[in-house]
Amino acid sequence: MGDHNNRSVKRTTRVPVDTFAGRIHVEWDQDAEVTPFGQLPFFIEFLKVSGLFESFVADCPLRYTSPNAPNVRDVLGTLVLSVLAGHKRYAHITTIRTDRVNPYLLKMDSVASEDSVRRALLQFDEAEAISWLDSHLAISTHPVLSLGPWILDTDTTVKPLYGHQEGAVKSYNPKKPGRPSHAYHSYFMGNTRLALGVEVEHGDRHTGKHVSEGLWHLLDSMPRHLWPKFIRGDVSFGSDSIMQAAEERELHYLTKLRLTKNVQKVINRLIDRGEWEDAGQGFRGAEARIQLTGWTESRRIIVLKRLIQGEILLSNDQLELAFIETVDGIRKYEYQVLVTSMPDEILTIAQHYRDRGDSENCFDELKNQWGWGGFTTHDLQRCRIISRLIALVYNWWSLYTRLLNPDKRHEAITSRPLMLQSVGRKTTHAGQTVVTVTSSHAKAASIQTAMRELARYFKELTQTAEQLGVIERIKLIALKAFRKLLSYSPPLPPKNALAATG
Repeated sequence: MGDHNNRSVKRTTRVPVDTFAGRIHVEWDQDAEVTPFGQLPFFIEFLKVSGLFESFVADCPLRYTSPNAPNVRDVLGTLVLSVLAGHKRYAHITTIRTDRVNPYLLKMDSVASEDSVRRALLQFDEAEAISWLDSHLAISTHPVLSLGPWILDTDTTVKPLYGHQEGAVKSYNPKKPGRPSHAYHSYFMGNTRLALGVEVEHGDRHTGKHVSEGLWHLLDSMPRHLWPKFIRGDVSFGSDSIMQAAEERELHYLTKLRLTKNVQKVINRLIDRGEWEDAGQGFRGAEARIQLTGWTESRRIIVLKRLIQGEILLSNDQLELAFIETVDGIRKYEYQVLVTSMPDEILTIAQHYRDRGDSENCFDELKNQWGWGGFTTHDLQRCRIISRLIALVYNWWSLYTRLLNPDKRHEAITSRPLMLQSVGRKTTHAGQTVVTVTSSHAKAASIQTAMRELARYFKELTQTAEQLGVIERIKLIALKAFRKLLSYSPPLPPKNALAATG
C-alpha cells in the first residue's frame, strides 16, 4: 500500500503536456528552496559588511509585549524585501512568502504577513519612528556629503489618492485635477541621487513655503561642514522669505522666477541693451539686479533666451508661467529667468540650473518604481513612516548599484532585471550552502564578473575595516562607489591605519 500511495502521488504531480516540440512532463516541487531574486545575496553581503541592516534593526523603536507578536527583525526584513521587489501595495507582500532563500540569508525566522506589517507600522510612536528613520537616512548620506562640494535639490511632488485618507485634500494636481492628494516634500543630493529626507503633508501644503520648513529643519540638524555649496529649486522657491532665510544662514541659492510683468520689463530692457553672452546649450544670457514688490532687497538675476526653431504651440498657461515670446527682428525666443546669490559667471549658473533636471528623475523613479505612489493607508502616520523607509532602501540600493557599475546611475527599471531578478536555488550538502543562480538577462555575463569582483572587495573590506563603525565603513564604500565622480580610484587603506582611526 505504501508503494501504491507513492506511485499515486507521483502520477498526480507529473503532468504530460503536448507541445510543438513533442510531449514533455511537467511536475511541481513544493519543497524546493528557490527564489526569484537569486542575485540578492550579494546585496545582503553589502548590508552585512557595511553594518547598515544590523544597526537599522538594533535601533528600531518598535517593541512588542505579546508573546504571539512577530519578530521585529522579521517585520523589518519583510518590508526591505518588499521595497526591493518594487511593490506598491501591502497586499503584494504576500509574494515574498514564496521566497525560500533570502529571508533565511537575512537571518529572519519567517516572512511577516501583510496584516502584521500594517499593524506594526501603526504600533510605532510616530515621533520615535521618524527620528529613527531620519537618523539612518543620515547614516547612508552624511559620509557621502563629506567627500566634497555638493548641491541640494529640493522640490515637491503630488501623490493622487482614491479613498478617504487623512490629509487627502483637493489642491494643485496637474495630472488629475480635482483629485485629492498628498504632497511629498523631498530633498536630494545632486548627481548622486541620494535621498536626504522626505516629508508627507496634506495635499494643500505643496508650495515652496511649506517645503522650506522641512529644508531648514534638515540643514539646521546637519553639521555645518556637511552643508551643500548651494540649494537649488524651481519657481516655487523664488520667494523673498525663502531667499532671505538662505541669506541669513549664509547659504547660496539658485532658483527660478515666474515671468511676471515686472520681470518682463527687465527682460525688455536687456533686449534693448543687447548685451548677451553664450550660456551653453543654445542659450544666450544677460544679467541684472532687480527688487520685486515684497522683496526686502535687490537680487541678481540671470535672463536666458533661446531661439525657437520652427513653429510651436503654447497654451495660455505656458505663456504666463513658463515662456515669453518676443520678436527680435524676425526671430522668436523663449525666456527663463534665474535668481541667485552666487557670483559665478552666466555660463556656469545656467549649466547648474540645467543640471537640476536630473532631480526630476528621482521623483519619477521613487513614485513609479519604488512605491512612493503606493503603500497607502487611512492614517497619515504610516504614510510618513513608509515613505522614509522606501527612501532609505532606495539609498542602500543606489550605493550598491554604483559599486557594481560606477560609470552610470541605473534606475530600478533596469537595475532590478540586471542585478536582482534571476532564479536562485538553495541546496545544502556536507554543511555547505550553495545558491545556484540562473539569469536570462542579455548582460548576465558582465554583471556576474562585476559581482565576483565586488565579493572580493567585501572580503578585503571586512578584513581591513573590522574595527570601524558604520559611518566609517559607508565612507569607504562611498569612495569606491563614486570614484568616477571623484575622478580617482581609492585604494583600501592599510589595516593598521584603519584600526588607528577606529
